[in-house]
Amino acid sequence: MYIAAEKIKNRTCSAKKKITDFFIRHKYVSGITVIELVLILVIIIALLLIFKTQLIDLINTIFDKITSESSGI
Repeated sequence: MYIAAEKIKNRTCSAKKKITDFFIRHKYVSGITVIELVLILVIIIALLLIFKTQLIDLINTIFDKITSESSGI
């Protein structure tokens, strides 16, 4: 009985150690992805500002088409 309890305790400690090691190892990698996400957002916002008028015209055209064709339903 004592041996089985000892094995379960070792497995539990091993699992806790693996989970802790996983999060410690990946904590530093996530900092790189945050920087990448910020850069991607900056690029998207810049593109939106550059093509603002074209995008507004496109959206207005799409909504006008939706409105005119929805009356036929």
